[in-house]
Amino acid sequence: MPVFTRLLTKEDYGAWALAQVYAVFVTGIGNFGLSIGYERSFFEHRQSARAAGLLYATLFFVLTTLSIIGLVTYFYRYQLAKLFIGSSDHGGLLFWSFCAMAIVTLKNYYLIYLKNTENAWAFIWYTIDETLLTLGFSLVFVAWLHVGIIGMVWGQLASSGLVIAILTFRFSATLPVCLNYQGLKDSLRISLPLTPRIFFGVIGSQFDKYMLGLLGTLGGAGVYNIAQKIANTSFIFMTAIQNVYSPQVYQRMFSSNSEDGRNIGRYLTPFLYISAFIGLVVALFAEEAISLLTPKDYHGAADSVTILSLLYVTYFFGKQPQLIYAKKTIITSMLTILGIGLNIAINVPLIRRWGAIGAAFGTFLSGIIVGVVSFFVSQRCYRIDWEYYKIGFIFSILFGSAITIMVMRQSDVAYQVRLVTKMIGILLYVYLGVKIKILSMDNVKTFRGMLNTLPWPFSR
Repeated sequence: MPVFTRLLTKEDYGAWALAQVYAVFVTGIGNFGLSIGYERSFFEHRQSARAAGLLYATLFFVLTTLSIIGLVTYFYRYQLAKLFIGSSDHGGLLFWSFCAMAIVTLKNYYLIYLKNTENAWAFIWYTIDETLLTLGFSLVFVAWLHVGIIGMVWGQLASSGLVIAILTFRFSATLPVCLNYQGLKDSLRISLPLTPRIFFGVIGSQFDKYMLGLLGTLGGAGVYNIAQKIANTSFIFMTAIQNVYSPQVYQRMFSSNSEDGRNIGRYLTPFLYISAFIGLVVALFAEEAISLLTPKDYHGAADSVTILSLLYVTYFFGKQPQLIYAKKTIITSMLTILGIGLNIAINVPLIRRWGAIGAAFGTFLSGIIVGVVSFFVSQRCYRIDWEYYKIGFIFSILFGSAITIMVMRQSDVAYQVRLVTKMIGILLYVYLGVKIKILSMDNVKTFRGMLNTLPWPFSR
C-alpha cells in the first residue's frame, strides 16, 4: 500500500473499487450460493469418492455459469463500465476485474475442501503463496511496467490463475475425477434460496462505495476503499480463525448430544476474544496505519477505519452456520433484503452530508441493526448458549476504547495523550482475558505446543 498509493491516484482506486463492485456482484450470482451449500453438503458426502464427485460437480457447474457471465461482460463491457464506474473508458478494467474474481471464486472451492478435511498446512501454503504472488505481479505491472490501476487486477489474475492451475493438478492426481450429481443437487437445494440473499447482499455490502461514486467523486470512493482495506485486516483475520473453528462447530451440530449448544458457546468465546483483539488494535491505531501506509490525500480515512473495524468484529456472530444447518436459507435472504433497505435508507442522506465518513457511519448503523435481528432469528433456529457476561465485557472495552479515541481525535487532544489512552485500552483488554481465563498458562502451553508442531521457521 505505501508503494501503490504513491503511484496511483485516489481516482484510480475509486475506479478499481467500483469495478470490483460489479465483479463481486456477478460472480456472487453465478455461484448460486454454492460456496455455502457445498460446505454444508460436504459433511453429508464426506466419503472420499462422494466428496471428490461433489467437488468436481460443483466446480463444473460454477465454471459453466461464470463462463456465460464472462461472455456477456466482455461484449457489453463498455456499457457496464459506464453504468458502474461512470465512464466507458474503464471497460477493460471492469472485464479483467470480473475474470480475476471468477478465478478466485473457483479456487475457493478447493480451499473449502482442504479446510473441511482439516488439511491446514496445504490451506496455509496456497493462501500465502497467492498473496505473495499477487504482490509480486502487481509490483511488476504497476511499479515497473507502469500500466496503471489495471496492473493491480492483472496481478491478482496472474497469481490466482497460477495457484488454481497447481490446485487442479494436485487434486486431479489424488482424487478420482467423477461427478456426484446427487451431491450437487443437495447443495443446490440449500444454496438456491440463498441467491436472492447474494443478489441483495452484494448490493447492500457494496452500495456505500457505489453511492460514493455517484453522489461524490471517484476520489472519495478511493479514500473509502483504502479505509475498507485497512479495516478489513481484522475481518480477514477473523475469517482465518473461522477456518479453524467452523468444521468443529458443524461436527458438534451434527452430533446428537443435547449439550452441544452449550459446548459450542464455550468453545467459541476464546475465538471471539482473539477476533475482537485484532479489531481493537486496528480500531485504536487506525491513524498510525493511515499515516504510515498512505500519503496525505488519504489521511482523512482514519475515523472510517475505526468505525468499520468495530462493525467487522460484530460479524463474528453472523459467521455461525445456525441458519444453514437448520436449512433455513430463505430466512437469510429475507434478512439480507432488510439489510439492503436499511443500508440505502441510512447511507444516502449520510453520504450526501458527510461523504466517506458518512458511508462508514451508515454502513455501521445498518449492519448493527441487521446483525441484532439476525442474531435473535438464528438463535431461534439453533440455540447456542453464549457466555453473555464475558461477551459483554469484551465489547464494552472494545467499543469504549475506540469511541474514546475517536472523540479525542476529533477534539484535537495531544497525540501523546491519545497514545497513552490506546495503551491503557490494550492493557485493560489483556487484563480482561486473564480474568475470564482465556489468557491462562494452560492455554499458553497449548498454543506453544501447536506452534512446535509447525516446521521451521513458522515454529520460531
